[in-house]
Amino acid sequence: MAAHHHHEHAGASLAQAAESALVEAGEQWTDMRSDIFAVLATFEKPASAYDIADLVSQKRGKRVAPNSVYRILDLFVTTNLARRVESANAYIANSHPGCLHDCIFLICDSCGTATHIDDDALTMSVRAAAEQAGFAQVRPVIEVRGKCAGCD
Repeated sequence: MAAHHHHEHAGASLAQAAESALVEAGEQWTDMRSDIFAVLATFEKPASAYDIADLVSQKRGKRVAPNSVYRILDLFVTTNLARRVESANAYIANSHPGCLHDCIFLICDSCGTATHIDDDALTMSVRAAAEQAGFAQVRPVIEVRGKCAGCD
């Protein structure tokens, strides 16, 4: 397996890396975006926009609409701060926001854990096959379902 190596961020380092990546993408790091990213980063499993909206609402002391959270999460996915687990319509923080590559998730059907792996050779093969079939602007998202070692 051809793995892509990078620096994994956590805690304050992750928030700083996310802010830098968003600003480098020409976007602003607002208080709302900061709050949403901070809450997203606390989840060990993919979280829905509703879960995130509830926690941000509690943190801010006023209701935050899930639609607002969805818009910001979409921006985070576009700028590589978060990844979307398509089959679960849920999101997980990208622990290396300065690094752009495709998504491969191993998703546990029992506990819901989503483990992200990098395999540039695999995703480049998927990209090449899609382009050969006439697809443009390909963004591979590969999800493998099964049971994790902890649930086996």
